Amino acid sequence: MSSPVVVAEIVRSGFVEGHHYGSVVALDATGEVDWSVGVVDQPMLPRSCNKPIQALAMVRAGLSLPPELLALACASHSGETFHVEGARRILESAGLTESALQTPPDYPLDDAAREAVIRAGGDKSSILMNCSGKHAAMLATCVVNGWSIDDYLEPAHPLQQAIAATFAELTGEPVDTVAVDGCGAPLLSTSLIGLARAFGALAVATSGPERLVADAIRSHPAQVSGTTRDELTLLTAIPGSIGKAGAESCYALALPDGRSFALKTDDGAPRVRPVLMAAALERSGVLDDEGVDADAVRRTGALVLLGGGRPVGEIRACL
Repeated sequence: MSSPVVVAEIVRSGFVEGHHYGSVVALDATGEVDWSVGVVDQPMLPRSCNKPIQALAMVRAGLSLPPELLALACASHSGETFHVEGARRILESAGLTESALQTPPDYPLDDAAREAVIRAGGDKSSILMNCSGKHAAMLATCVVNGWSIDDYLEPAHPLQQAIAATFAELTGEPVDTVAVDGCGAPLLSTSLIGLARAFGALAVATSGPERLVADAIRSHPAQVSGTTRDELTLLTAIPGSIGKAGAESCYALALPDGRSFALKTDDGAPRVRPVLMAAALERSGVLDDEGVDADAVRRTGALVLLGGGRPVGEIRACL
């Protein structure tokens, strides 16, 4: 992305000591740009924001999972017990074991879950890595179709080709770049507009695989993230919404009427991601919508800076 602009200020004791640069886009219910900040029409890497679209491609290819496990296929999970057990269930449904996973070994994202593993003498493992639900679903999709599983992460594999076709369709843009994501899977580029457009398409679906994926996220948001995550709080606060955070401070969210949002910061700082999404939703008037818990949304966007153990500043959005 080129020429990002200031999207947030780092304010300490009333003094602006730094800035976060990035880009944000809001689409209206028709999929047109309502407003934007920064560069929103150039290719970027959405990281794990791509997962619901990848899951859609898998369902289209024949993957059939109960809603809680389909939500886990969309997840960057925290590695809590129910996440790990869910990933194992997906593998078992396909007659596979953890040895088939090609996720790099890791500890859980969640602090408490990670500490529990270490206290119990455990080590990093592929099943604990936050993308294991997606990888388990990829493997299960391969089994359904009789595709090879040893090379399921190769861009030329039928699975990844199916994902790329679905991704281009939903974003409405050709894939400019195929990179490698942190989990080893192909990472497809799109613009922030394309990413928001894809989430909007999922959110308004009334039937078919698109509706299955959207409803799985809606009904099991803790599976998509974790019990202590800001994404869970936000999705719970906005009825009918679907959303997904990604590495490098990416975030996408769509409302049931099709309004959608996508953002990314240039420095990739995760701390500013929820600050910007809460501010974007407020700018678009979402916090005034019926049924929305505005206070909860604002809490997800509150990041307090400490000095001497007490609040002395904040990260303040500039949208």
